[in-house]
Amino acid sequence: MIVGLGNPGSDYKSNRHNVGQQALEVMASRFGAVFKTHKSVALVAQAKTTSGDSLLLVKSTGFMNLSGGPVAAVAKFYSVPTDRIIAIHDELDFEFGVIRKKFDGGHAGHNGLRDISAKSGSGYHRVRFGIGRPPGSMPVASFVLQDFSTTQKKELPVLIELAADCVFEILQADSK
Repeated sequence: MIVGLGNPGSDYKSNRHNVGQQALEVMASRFGAVFKTHKSVALVAQAKTTSGDSLLLVKSTGFMNLSGGPVAAVAKFYSVPTDRIIAIHDELDFEFGVIRKKFDGGHAGHNGLRDISAKSGSGYHRVRFGIGRPPGSMPVASFVLQDFSTTQKKELPVLIELAADCVFEILQADSK
């Protein structure tokens, strides 16, 4: 189960905080998968890998800070154990463009991860997409709810593809 973290609606679509959902859109496109409303306050697309494994692509239709409920509900509905969940999310602690994989661990102040960990436990995979820190004394909330800079937008499509590739690397490692 792959979860792209973000906020719902067109006002947030291109925000830094929604980079997880942007990567999930790339993945859905690669598979030709279509998101459908699920009763758990989420959109779910189903796909199959080339090896025949089933994938669930999940976007919460609620706000980032309340991601845990929808993630837990979809995981329960499809009987997905926590260690088979991959969350793609923005990461303040990495400079823009740094993408890293991680399994388990704390939420590092990320409220979406905090809520998922509270509802499902922390033993899930993460693809951490660096967005950097806000400039000067700008509040973090204001920064993550802004769109990427003009320069960053030029690099973003390739970086989002790389984030999606990281998910496939996790999937391949798990299938061995």
